[in-house]
Amino acid sequence: MYVGLGLPIADPGSLVGWARRADAGPFSTLGLLDRVVYDNPEPLVTLAAVVGATVRIRVQTEVLIAPLREPILLAKQTATLDRLSDGRFTLGIGLGGWEDDYRAVGVDIHRRGRRLDEQMSMLRAVWSGEPVGPGLGAVGPAPARRGGPQVLFGGFTAVALARVARCGDGFLCASPPAAADDLLRTVEKDWEQAGRAGRPRLVGQVNAALGPDPVLAEGRAAIARYYGTSQYTEHVLDAWLTTPRQIRDALTGYEDLGADETIIYCWSPDTDQIDRLADLVS
Repeated sequence: MYVGLGLPIADPGSLVGWARRADAGPFSTLGLLDRVVYDNPEPLVTLAAVVGATVRIRVQTEVLIAPLREPILLAKQTATLDRLSDGRFTLGIGLGGWEDDYRAVGVDIHRRGRRLDEQMSMLRAVWSGEPVGPGLGAVGPAPARRGGPQVLFGGFTAVALARVARCGDGFLCASPPAAADDLLRTVEKDWEQAGRAGRPRLVGQVNAALGPDPVLAEGRAAIARYYGTSQYTEHVLDAWLTTPRQIRDALTGYEDLGADETIIYCWSPDTDQIDRLADLVS
């Protein structure tokens, strides 16, 4: 099983340095989350910089809140990033649940699932080189991967899981391994029932910070700020991993569940975490 890193968002200026150090280590992928009404860096722009600073490591949105974006421009941006990265880009997408993000861009949060389904049809059409409307031509550039970058869907509901088989390539499971088995098996069952060839790509995600007490306190505070005051925030904090044993057990748990990759999402910007995690992974 491959192991990737999720990039922290507290210090955008440090992310290219994070990327270079991770590229020199055992990690497979660098992931980056998304919000609008928040002080995180825009993920597609940031991952373009990361691609230019690295040689072999993959990059992944984790997840991009697609309904917040205009679909044709999103198709062009993601095809460009896929092309610039020579196919090292994976588009992880989801719905998000922050009402202020949707209000900021003038999109109805209650239509976000339907809008995502409509967007996927448009993204696939643009990536395949089809005209985007009557009297209009195609939108380029063509992505490096035929048919577009690999698409992973995140989510927990039956509708979200079914979307993987209907129009995706795999599933991003942001859940502790102990709670992931039913989700992964449902995705596989839906895939088989849809008559899809092969198998879906299964990617786990765990939240972690590794280091001295100030690093752990910084990471905990970052999680609380990002998710806000909610029952879900407490769920994330309860599942947060802060010791080598916890992280190893989580990686083993996802490997036993048949995951192709697990992303360790780091919440503290302390770059020494990269070396600590690299030693653990190695």
